Amino acid sequence: MVKDSPKVSLDALIPREAFEVQGQQSQIILSNIPMIQIRNLEQKDFFYPFLRKPDFQRETNEWDAQKICDFIESFLDGDLIPAVILWRSNSGYFFVIDGSHRLSALIAWINDDYGDRDISNKFYDAYITEEQKNAGQEVRTLIKNKIGSYQDYELSTQHLDKIDQKTLERARNLGSLGIQLQWVGGDASKAADSFFNINQKAAPISPTEMRLLKARNKPNGVAARAIMRSGNGHKYWSEFSQDKQDKIEKLAQEIHQLIFEPKLKNPIKTTDVPMVGNLSTSQKNEFILEFVNIVNNIEVENELDLNDDPTGENTVKFLTNCQKLAQRINANDPSSLGLHPLVYFYTCDSRYRVGSFYSVVSLVLHLAKNKSYDKFIKCRKDFEFVIWQHDDIVPQIVSKSSAVKAREKVKDFYLTIVDKLTQGVDKKNVMKEIIAEKTFGSLKMKPRVNTSETQSKTFSRETKAAAFIRDALPKVQRCKICGGYLHSHSISIDHKTRKQDGGLGNLANAQLTHLYCNTTFKN
Repeated sequence: MVKDSPKVSLDALIPREAFEVQGQQSQIILSNIPMIQIRNLEQKDFFYPFLRKPDFQRETNEWDAQKICDFIESFLDGDLIPAVILWRSNSGYFFVIDGSHRLSALIAWINDDYGDRDISNKFYDAYITEEQKNAGQEVRTLIKNKIGSYQDYELSTQHLDKIDQKTLERARNLGSLGIQLQWVGGDASKAADSFFNINQKAAPISPTEMRLLKARNKPNGVAARAIMRSGNGHKYWSEFSQDKQDKIEKLAQEIHQLIFEPKLKNPIKTTDVPMVGNLSTSQKNEFILEFVNIVNNIEVENELDLNDDPTGENTVKFLTNCQKLAQRINANDPSSLGLHPLVYFYTCDSRYRVGSFYSVVSLVLHLAKNKSYDKFIKCRKDFEFVIWQHDDIVPQIVSKSSAVKAREKVKDFYLTIVDKLTQGVDKKNVMKEIIAEKTFGSLKMKPRVNTSETQSKTFSRETKAAAFIRDALPKVQRCKICGGYLHSHSISIDHKTRKQDGGLGNLANAQLTHLYCNTTFKN
């Protein structure tokens, strides 16, 4: 299977701004220009600094390196480029109604910023992910080798007698080429209508983006946007008080770190894996929105019933709930169960299971609501044996529904395992009984490891990962209280004999445990 090229984030190159109050007609009487020249997109020009996109615009991150390079090459060769549609606001900003990817690609080329240089660094407060840096370098290298950088063309004008014919023709084109413009008239309401009509017809907005657009003033939407960029990037919460802004950014950054770090590398060569594996941008956006909703007890069909959050108070509340839940799953916090991500969220060959994550979130919420953590802790070692040995069962339960909708059914499946273990059923017989009862449909136990033959002499990434996990997981330390697997993010050094009972702080009296087992269950 051919691996998709990573998408390049050009989101920082055209800042977002809110439209003016609806009904406010622009008072600018200057005629709108029909075309902008290439130099108008340089940072020092008078046009580029006033270029904006609507604050509800989806992220400009749908093009990969090849598409950006092909577009710039087409522009240089004078091919027909569709006009960009703008609207001029009363404040003098030029809002992009259609064509943000086209303009952003040219801005990136002209200013040598493919999501990883000066403009982007400032936009993201210097927080640029490794994926974004790698994608930026990929497109920069491709462009350098295939068509040349903008700076190369600038230098070539000083040595016209020494450049090749193709470069000479393109340099000439840059002196006369421009981007055709069309202008939307009317007020902000008209501009917003034009934006949605054009974008839905030309490049339909994904269901997740549409949900985020509709929830842009609601606490779940703002919270999700904050987590997506770890509290950086465009501040959808900028209208809140400074205190609320600071809290939102701090919470979002911590949540992002808790669930997405350390960065997962394939093939897996460490048991120190994140709660959430590698997801595409669209998958990540959907994942975070669903996570916020599940934690805060919001069903998809009821999203629009949420009230807007004009002060940010509910956004902070939603984020705080998400922080506490993430800490409960796996963190260096006294409340942490320290659920090992490799056991709970990955398959034996390292594939990530979103459905398992949603279901574990629902399970933890259930344990908290019913004050039944201790029941889970007492059988945790055997519970982890069952779900790891039968990691193919959850996908079977989820297969006939979406991961979000199936989470409650999978949660009930987990609780059934807990109940059977509590009743004394041997861990090796638990799954046989559940399958026989058919409460969760017609489930089948499959071979633990894929035994299919291969004619290739080269190990696949999945085989390499499976080999590592097979040999590494049995060596992972276990909690000396519950017997469950320990993860490096959530380890406590416990007194075997408690201090209040005379236990000393020496090596003989020290043992590794989960934080929750030490701070709560043991006491």
